[in-house]
Amino acid sequence: MTTDSAPIPSVLGLAPVIPVVVIDDAADAVPLARALVAGGLPAVEVTLRTPAALDAIRAIAAEVPDAVVGAGTVLDSDAVTASAAAGARFLVSPGTTDQLLAATVASGLPYLPGVSTVSEAMGLLERGVTEMKFFPAEASGGIAYLKSLGSPLPRARFCPTGGITVESAPRYLALPNVGCVGGTWMLPKAALAAKDWATVEKLAGEAAALGNR
Repeated sequence: MTTDSAPIPSVLGLAPVIPVVVIDDAADAVPLARALVAGGLPAVEVTLRTPAALDAIRAIAAEVPDAVVGAGTVLDSDAVTASAAAGARFLVSPGTTDQLLAATVASGLPYLPGVSTVSEAMGLLERGVTEMKFFPAEASGGIAYLKSLGSPLPRARFCPTGGITVESAPRYLALPNVGCVGGTWMLPKAALAAKDWATVEKLAGEAAALGNR
């Protein structure tokens, strides 16, 4: 796993599970990231859904050297620029557009563009993109849908995200075209509100172990 400042060859190879983190208070970013890393999940996707997100990315990048922090919910070129400046080492978006794809390519950062249809995946393959986020995974057909893409789109590999649980994650990870999954189950709201980082670390450890099944 890549946990220093070296370039990331593949987002899908960082860990079996990428925590999808929504941070309301930037002060929680460092202890949260440390708990996830201690549990065995070094890749941390901080979604750009809150005003604190960029400060959180900046803090994790500066203070948690074993974490590989990325920016999620990247929607436009401004978000690409801001995320890179804050120290994000990979980018994730729920979907993609030509303009967004151009901006992410120009940034030089690894990028997981979101897809939910065969045509979207084919369009990215035409552009040389083989690693994608499948979102929203459960609502878009889940395991059966991804399994059906394996034969017609053998070059495409996915990080399914959206509605995935600790119970369903192993079934996704068993698919040959799935490199990792994204999820939030290791970040229960009650634990985050209580700043119960020990619980986060424990659940992260259980999630990390899914890759060994």
